[in-house]
Amino acid sequence: MDSRTFFVLLWILLLSTSTGIKLNGNGYVDIVIAISSRVPQDEMLINKIKEMVTNGSFYLYNALDKKVYFREATILVPPEWNSTDFSKARTESFEKANVRIDNANPAFCNEPYTNQYGECGVEGEYIHFTPEYLLNDIFIQLYGSRGKVFLHEWAHVRWGVYDEYNEKQPFYHSDGLIEATRCSINLEGQFYEVTEERSLQRCREDSQTLLPTKECLFFPDRDQITNSSMMFLPSLDPVTAFCRENEHNYEAPNLQNTKCGKATWTVIFEDSVDKDALRSLKPPESPPSPPSFKVVQRKQRVICLILDVSGSMRGKRILLLQQAATHFLRMYIEDQARVGIVTFSGSASTLSPLTTIDSDTTKENLIKLLPKVASGPTNMCLGLRQGLQVLQEDNGDALGDQLIFLTDGIATDNIKECIPSAIQSGAIISTLALSNQSDSALIEMSIQTGGRFIIANDEVISNQLMDAFAALTLSTGDYTKEPVQLESAGARTSDWFNGTVSVDQTVGRKTSFVIVYERSFPSIYIQSPSGSIYTQTNMSHDSLLKTVTLNVPGIAEPGDWKYSIQTTTLQAFTITVTSQAARDEVPPIIVKTHMSQQVSDGTKPMIVFAEVTQNYRPVINAEVWATLESETGSVHTLQLLDNGAGADVSQGDGIYSRYFTQIVNGRNSLKVRVKNQDGQTRFTAPKKSGAPYVPGYVVDGVVQLNPPKPPVSEEPLEVENFTRTATGESFVVTLSGPPPNFPPNRITDLSAEIQEDTVHLSWTAPGEDLDQGTAKSYEIRWSFVLNMLRNNFSNSQAVNTSDVSPKEAGSVEQLSFNLSFPIQNGTTLFFAVQSEDEQNAKSETSNIAQASKILPPLKVPEVPKVPKVPGISNPGMNLFVLVISLCVVTVVICFILAVTTWAVRRRNLSAESKMALTV
Repeated sequence: MDSRTFFVLLWILLLSTSTGIKLNGNGYVDIVIAISSRVPQDEMLINKIKEMVTNGSFYLYNALDKKVYFREATILVPPEWNSTDFSKARTESFEKANVRIDNANPAFCNEPYTNQYGECGVEGEYIHFTPEYLLNDIFIQLYGSRGKVFLHEWAHVRWGVYDEYNEKQPFYHSDGLIEATRCSINLEGQFYEVTEERSLQRCREDSQTLLPTKECLFFPDRDQITNSSMMFLPSLDPVTAFCRENEHNYEAPNLQNTKCGKATWTVIFEDSVDKDALRSLKPPESPPSPPSFKVVQRKQRVICLILDVSGSMRGKRILLLQQAATHFLRMYIEDQARVGIVTFSGSASTLSPLTTIDSDTTKENLIKLLPKVASGPTNMCLGLRQGLQVLQEDNGDALGDQLIFLTDGIATDNIKECIPSAIQSGAIISTLALSNQSDSALIEMSIQTGGRFIIANDEVISNQLMDAFAALTLSTGDYTKEPVQLESAGARTSDWFNGTVSVDQTVGRKTSFVIVYERSFPSIYIQSPSGSIYTQTNMSHDSLLKTVTLNVPGIAEPGDWKYSIQTTTLQAFTITVTSQAARDEVPPIIVKTHMSQQVSDGTKPMIVFAEVTQNYRPVINAEVWATLESETGSVHTLQLLDNGAGADVSQGDGIYSRYFTQIVNGRNSLKVRVKNQDGQTRFTAPKKSGAPYVPGYVVDGVVQLNPPKPPVSEEPLEVENFTRTATGESFVVTLSGPPPNFPPNRITDLSAEIQEDTVHLSWTAPGEDLDQGTAKSYEIRWSFVLNMLRNNFSNSQAVNTSDVSPKEAGSVEQLSFNLSFPIQNGTTLFFAVQSEDEQNAKSETSNIAQASKILPPLKVPEVPKVPKVPGISNPGMNLFVLVISLCVVTVVICFILAVTTWAVRRRNLSAESKMALTV
C-alpha cells in the first residue's frame, strides 16, 4: 500500500471514529459538560446539571419519535474544587466541552445560548449556561423548563439548526396581514407593550414600516392545542416537537429560513451529522433509563515533552527545538505544574522525571537539560512508551496528563503498533510535526486523544515551531492565568526589521519580547508608548540559543510598543511577544482559530474561522488576516470578514471567516493575526442562538406577566489598539484529481422593499469562486407564491438583469426596477437570486426575500384615549380591519356629537318657549 492510499484510508477511519459526541445505538454518549475555574464550588450545581440533562433526555426522546435519548454524560469540575468523589479526568477539557458552565457573557447576563457560526446542519461550538441560571428557579419562569431549554440548545450545537424567532424583526407583512415571526403559524397569543410601571398598553405602530414597534411583545396562550415548535417557543408547555415540512412557516424572517430554507425536522434528518443514523434507527423496545453521569477532575497540569533527536534533527532543527521549548517552559508552564522530558532516536532516554515547577530556577534547570545534539534512527515507539512511563511515575497512570510529541521524520519502527496503547492510556497527546515527512498515524493519535496536530516548517523566518508550542495550552476557563501571544513575526534582511506591537489594557503582566536571530548578534531597540528606550543592556542574551529577551518589569505600559532590529549581515529574525492579563478580574482579549474541516477531499468548501472575544464579548471591526501555508511551501493570505455574507453567518458577532479555495494536496498550517483597525474596533453584544425570553402568558384571556428580563448594555464599547496572533490545528487535503472550481457562494442576506411601484433589492456580492473574485452574472426571479421560488426557481418570473454587472465579492449590491404592472396595496412579493461564474456554474438559490406594498391609512380625527384597551388576540393583524374600525369609531363619534347638539338645541328652544309663555 503506498503512502497516499494509506493517507486516504487513515482519514476515512478518522471520520468514522472521531472524538466528541457519539450516537451509540439509540443513546448519545461522550457528552462533556465543563465547569469553569471561575465558578466557586457548589455541589448543588452538579445536581442541577444532572437534573437538566435527565429531563432533556425525556424531551429529546419524545421530540424525535422516541428514537434517541441521552445515555451518558461527563461533568468536568475545576481543579480548585475539593472532594474525594471526583474521578480523574481523561481527555476531557474545558475548551473542547460541548457545554460550558461559566460566568455570564456580559451581552446575555444569564440567558442560555449556543455559540454557533457554521453552515446549516453543521455542529455548533458549545452551549453556555451560567451557574445562576442553573441554581435560580426564577429562570424557569423566564425561559421554560431547563430540560426543554437544553434540548433547544442541543438542536443548535448538535444538528446545526437555527432559531425560528427573530428579536430584531418580530413582525412582517403577509398579504395585508401583520404576522408574528414564528413557527408554526398556528400559535396563538396576544400583543402588548409593557410600560415601566409594569402595566399593559396597546402596541404602537412604526410610522415607517407600519409594523408594531420593537417594544411590542408576544404573550402566548398558555393552553393551546399545538406541539411545535421547540426552536420557537420551548417554554410553552404544549410545545414538545420540532416543526415539520407541513407546518413550517417559510415566510417568517428568521435565521432558520435565511440559513437553511428548510424545516427544522428536515435539517435534522437530512443534513445533520446524525442524519444517516436517525433515518435508520428504530425506537427501542422500552423507554430508556435516565442518563448516567461521571464527575471528573484534572488537578495540576502534568506534561511530558517527547523530543526527537534522530539524525535528521541535526543542525538548525535541533536549535529550533531548543528555542521553542525554552520559550514554552519559561512562558507557558504555570506554577505547580509537573514537567518531564524524554528524548528518542535509536533509543529513548529520560532527561528529567516529573518535576514540580515551584520557581524560575526550576524552569531554568529544565531548560539546561534540553537536547543539543542529534543522531541515529527514529524509533518513535520507544519515545512514546518512555514518555508514558514518565507520566505514570506520579500516580501509576497517565489519565488526563499531556504528552507533547515532537518529531521531524518517518518512523524507522512501526509506529502504528504502539498508537492503540497510547490512545488507551487516557493521556492527551499533541503532535508537533517539524516536516512533511512525520508519520501520518500521529495525526490519528492526536485526534483520538483530544490533543492537537500542528505542522511547522524549519525556516527560521516562519517562527512556526514557536507558535506551535504556544498553541498547546490546556485551558480551565480562567483566561486571566493563561499567556496570550500578542505578536509573532519574522523577516530576512541585511538592514532594519521594524514593527509595532499594541499592548492593550486587558494585558500587560509578564510581558516579554523574544528576538531570535540566525547568525550574528544584532542591535535591538524597543520603545515604550511613553518613549522609554530599551536596548541590549536591558535584555538577556543567550548566544548558544541565539535569542535576546526583554522581560518588561511590572505591568507593561498600554499603547504602541515599537521595535527596531538592525543588522549589516543578511539573516533571518523573528520576534515573539507574549503577555498575561493585567488584572485578575479582567480576562484578556483572546483569539481562537480553526478550519471547518481537519481533512478535505475537495468536494466540500473549507472555511477559515477566527473568533475574537473578551470575556465572551465579541470584538468587532478588527482587521483579521489568516495565513495558510502548505507543506510544499505555497502561502496564501486571506482577510477574514465579519460581514454576515459568504462564509460568515452573522454580521458583527466577532466571528471572522472566509472560504479557502486555493487548496493543494498535503498538510497545511494555519496562523491568524488580529489588530485594531484605525481605532474602529468595538466590544459589542449581538444576539446569539438561544432560548427566547418569554414576557408572560395569556391564561383564561388574561395576561400574566413574568419578571422582567435582566437588562444588558447593547451600546458598543471602544477598544484601544491591540494585536494578537493565534495558531490553529493543521489540516490535510487529499485530492484525487485537480483542485476543484467552486461556484459563487450562496447569497444569504438578500433583502427587498417596495416603494410606490418600485422594487428595491440589496445583497452582498458573491465571488467567482465562493466569496472570492467577481461573479459573471445574476439571475433574479420573483413570484406571488414563496414555494414557487423554493421549488421551481427557473420557472418563476424573471427580472431583466442584462445591464447588471456584478461587483467584487463582499461589495454591497443594490438594484431598483419596476414590474410590468402596478402593485396593489397589501400585495406581498417574493424574490430570490442566483449568480453564475465564468464556467457557467451557478450558485445555490439565495434566501428568499419578501416585500409588501403597504400604504398608510388616511388620517382621521384623533380618538380620545380609553383607560383600558384590550390587546390583539391573534398574531395576524389585518390593516384594513384597523382602518375600517377607525372609520366606524369616527362615524359613531360624529353621530353622538350630532345627537348631543340636537338635544341641546331642543332644550334651549323649550326654555325660550317657556320664557315666552311666562312673559
